[in-house]
This record gives sequence, C-alpha cells and structure tokens, in this order.
Amino acid sequence: MARIAGLFGRVEPRSARAYLLGLLSGAERKNCWQLAEHAGHARPGPMQRLLRTARWDVAEMRNEVRRYVLDHLGTDDGVLIVDETGFLKKGHGSAGVQRQYTGTAGRIENSQVGVFLAYASSKGRALIDRRLYLPEHTWCQDAERRRKAGVPDDIVFTTKPRLALQMIAAALDAGISTSWVTGDEAYGQDPGLRAGLEDRGIGYVLAVSCATRVRINQGRTAIRTNQVVGRLPDSAWHRQSAGPGAKGPRYYDWAWVHIGTGDHRHLLIRRNPTTGELAFYLCWSPRIVPLSELVRVAGTRWCIEECFQAAKGQVGLDHYQVRNWTAWHRHATLAMLALAFLAVAADDARPTRPADPNCPARSGEPVDLTVPEIRRLIGTLFSPPARSLSALLHWSNWRRSHQASARRSHYRRRLSVPAST
Repeated sequence: MARIAGLFGRVEPRSARAYLLGLLSGAERKNCWQLAEHAGHARPGPMQRLLRTARWDVAEMRNEVRRYVLDHLGTDDGVLIVDETGFLKKGHGSAGVQRQYTGTAGRIENSQVGVFLAYASSKGRALIDRRLYLPEHTWCQDAERRRKAGVPDDIVFTTKPRLALQMIAAALDAGISTSWVTGDEAYGQDPGLRAGLEDRGIGYVLAVSCATRVRINQGRTAIRTNQVVGRLPDSAWHRQSAGPGAKGPRYYDWAWVHIGTGDHRHLLIRRNPTTGELAFYLCWSPRIVPLSELVRVAGTRWCIEECFQAAKGQVGLDHYQVRNWTAWHRHATLAMLALAFLAVAADDARPTRPADPNCPARSGEPVDLTVPEIRRLIGTLFSPPARSLSALLHWSNWRRSHQASARRSHYRRRLSVPAST
C-alpha cells in the first residue's frame, strides 16, 4: 500500500486497501458486494466508486505493479509470456462482450477476452499488464454501444497479437531486462508480432500450427512443419526437461532445424515420448543459443496458465460484476497487484537450498509455501472480526432487494414485448 497510496486522493487508499484485503480473503465471490461485506461496510458504494468514478490513474497503477514485480522477481533468466483468457458473461452491455471463442470454456461463448502479459523467472511469475480486447464489428463500429460502456474515443480496433506487442514494448521501455518472449499459436502465427520482436532485438520461441510453412535447406525448400518430422533421423531427437512440474521434471523429446538462410532462426519440435503428440515453435534469437535454451523458454510458456489459474482461483480476477471499460481495467489491475504480492511473498519465504531438481524425490520436508497457501494464511491473519447478526441480516436483505429489483426489470421488459406467434 505504501507503493500505491500516492496514486489516490484523500479517501481512496482506505477503499483500495480494503479491496485488496478482500481479494486476498477467503470470500466466496470477490465482487464489490462481497468485498464490501467483508470490509464491514454497510453498502457496496465505496467499492463500486473505487472501480467506476474515483479519480486515480489505473495506467500508473499498472506501471507500479510492473516495477514491483521487476524489483522482487527480476533475474537475468526472465521471460515475457503473452496469452489471453476469457471471462464468461451474460447480456451484451459489458465492454467487449460478444459470442467468441475462449479457451476458458473451450468453445464459442458469450464472453469478454483479455490479453495479458506475464513475467516469469527462476524466482516466480506474475501478470504485469492487461488489455481488454474490443471486437471490430460489434464494438469498434458501434458508437452508442461504446458510449454506454465507457470505451474511450481513442480506442480503435487492435488485433490480439498487436495488443501483445504493445504490452511487450511498454515493458521493455519501462526497463524490464529480458532476452525472450514466448506465447501460443494465436501469437506465434502473427508475422507482425515476430517482426516487431526482431526489430527490438528480443528473441522468441512462439508456438505455431502443424500447417505452418517454413523454408529448410538454406531457404531453398518450402515445407509444412509436420512434414519436417518425417525427414529427421533418430539422432536428431534429444530428451530434455521443459522445467519442473507438479509431479516432477517434464521430459520431452526435442529436435531443432535451421530455417531460412541464417544461423539464428530455427524450427523447434517437441514430441511427447508417451503419446507421440507433436508441438512446433518458430524461434529467433539475436545470437546463437544452444537447444537447451530454446527448450527452457518453450517450457516457460505454461507459467502464464498458472498465473491465470491463481489469479482467478485465489484473487478473483474473474469475479467482477462491472460493465464499464475503466472498471474492468481497474479490477484487473488490483487483482494483478494482489497476485504479485503473493508471488513475492512466496519467493521471500522460499528457503535457500542447493539447486537440485531431484530433491523432492528424497526430501521429507513440507513443500515450499505456495501462492494458495500464503493467500489462506494472509486471509486468516487479516480476517475481520465476526459480524453481528444484524450485519448479516442487513446484507441478506440488501442482496435480496437488489435481486428483486433486477427480476422486476427483467419481467417488465419481457412483458412489454408481444409474444411470438
């Protein structure tokens, strides 16, 4: 709070502190109503005002989250990771919502999609930037819909890879020292993103589809990535770990092939030794690197999935009930700050021990403090005193009254529309 208090006016730091403690609490749903109840407020107004109308610079808050992560988790082996996650919604008033594919549901659903940037190093991982994706036809070209959702006039349609490149450029301009970026197929397939990274001198290991065409034999032969596999001898495959997992090292078979005409561009192929499943990555680096370095970066991509799981499961990234553009970015940024705090606390609590990836196979000690465990401890430490019966009933009445109001509005709207014949 000492780092961010100066971003607010006179009263808002108290609401922000209560909001963050609510995100770190064991509240069932971390929306404004339940966070206000957890904080002991009589109504959700202060929490809603913090997200909607209070005067504070959410971009500067994002910058402070990024600086905080870099100060505590920054190392020479840090990697930037881009990915998106969906937020399932009802209705059509929330900024950016439409029926679209989201990996959260694994299908097309009515949802918002946020593009995020994570930073991962040997000390930990955290989300450091976010952009709400605004669909082109259903939102960018609908002035009235934009106005109702509070979308700023200067927001224009931007593809998800372009949003990712904007966040990466902002992180680099802010002083984050990294040599690598990684991401999944949605970003690896975009030539503009790859070209932008090369222009900045930042290496990448980006997943691509099996149908992607590459040029081998010093650029003379164009071929699909999955057809390259059949040309590789057994000696081309090397079994290496993509990093530690929950159940031990994640071993895969890896092969790499020079593509193009230089020594800095590769096709990296990963093969599951059990199922034979293949994955492909386009790689570029400003200097010659060993296979083990490309494998390490490729394995780091899963860190952002762990960030999404922790952000949604521990600090309520997807628990918001706001429709406004600014409110979405404010809630997401506060959730990112809460997650970064947990990641830093986990790193601070980690005991110093020799680097040995096989140590868990021999050690009988408890596992290191994890983000979920620290969240539980902090939530208990800062839990509010037991509420009185009158306070419990007050919030029960508040919720049911507003639910009745919403139901009444829905019924009136439905009854005003003639029944279809």
